[in-house]
Amino acid sequence: MKRIFLLPLACIFLLTACASRERTLPVTTNDWQLIWNDEFDSPAGSQPDSSKWNYNIGGEGWGNNEWQYYTDLPQNASTDGAGNLVIRAEAVQGQEEKRVCWYGECKFTSARILTQDKFTVTYGRVEARIKVPYGQGIWPAFWMLGEDIPTKGWPECGEIDIMENIGREPSAAHGTVHGPGYSGSEGISHTFTLPNGEKFSDDFHVFATEWEANEIRWYVDGNLYGTLKRDSFTDKRWVFDHPFFIIMNVAVGGNWPGYPDETSVFPQTMTVDYVRVFQKAQTDQ
Repeated sequence: MKRIFLLPLACIFLLTACASRERTLPVTTNDWQLIWNDEFDSPAGSQPDSSKWNYNIGGEGWGNNEWQYYTDLPQNASTDGAGNLVIRAEAVQGQEEKRVCWYGECKFTSARILTQDKFTVTYGRVEARIKVPYGQGIWPAFWMLGEDIPTKGWPECGEIDIMENIGREPSAAHGTVHGPGYSGSEGISHTFTLPNGEKFSDDFHVFATEWEANEIRWYVDGNLYGTLKRDSFTDKRWVFDHPFFIIMNVAVGGNWPGYPDETSVFPQTMTVDYVRVFQKAQTDQ
């Protein structure tokens, strides 16, 4: 079982290093404190902790013409008994319950879990240790949405993508923000590429965003690869100054990743070791 010690973030970083369980994250001079986490230490087959996570359910395409139907079933999201949550995208078999998606009879199922109405955060470090799936048309994501989405809608609520990976780019992870006037394909994005042809699906990696009042930073395995400053928004509206909730999902298909083809293999799994949220112990934000 993984153990969490409430130490300064610099110490926590040193305890969680590299692409193995001893991964090192960047040392910072600021002290942070753990305010929320899920270590996924439940027995094998357990569904996500209902005190922390809700589900999105359905197959309407989710604004991207995706092919999966999101369920709340353990076959699509459950713990593996080794301290991980597994989100599983599966091809629908002939004997399964028939579900209707926007394009007709659903071809795939998956899961999208979120902390909406359970937990939100304004500013902090949000990180997860994840091994992503692979293959054409596969689209795993770890991201956040503004909690005011029910009243303001998207993209006015704001979106912070901590990690997105698409199957045709196995070595690339994307960190992006979306807001009014810079949403969809116009989102403001940064990309981290693994060296020497390594693939994100080959091992676990730590994906993190450090979000402050006037700046957002993106990291992979402790490497800072993107910074967005509020004062650069001279012609755009900054919508990252209110509470956001966390989302994790595996989509199948969509306008950006494209769709599965003869090379795609199912099931595909996104394995999540932990999700942790830190805030500065003493902040002037």
